Amino acid sequence: MRKPRDIDSELKALADKARQLKERRVRQLGELILATGADVLDPDELAGALLDAAGSDSAQKEGWRRRGAAFFQGKGNKPSRGAQDKPNGAAARDSGAASA
Repeated sequence: MRKPRDIDSELKALADKARQLKERRVRQLGELILATGADVLDPDELAGALLDAAGSDSAQKEGWRRRGAAFFQGKGNKPSRGAQDKPNGAAARDSGAASA
């Protein structure tokens, strides 16, 4: 005779897994914001930029996809946290000294 399924425990396990996946996604999105330097933007600015991106045409999205892929492969330019005219290394040194 087969053992009856415990539907309640299966549902609880699925809910726990869904919660873990959601938490992981939120954490990864936060890491992405930090890695790209977008954490310096005001939340309203960031939300506006994301809304524009979500409503963009497919050709523009493809360009962004290629640029993002290059960023993750280490080929893209990492955004500078300092002035735009400084090299990335100098801006990183300046921002590190300012926060100390």
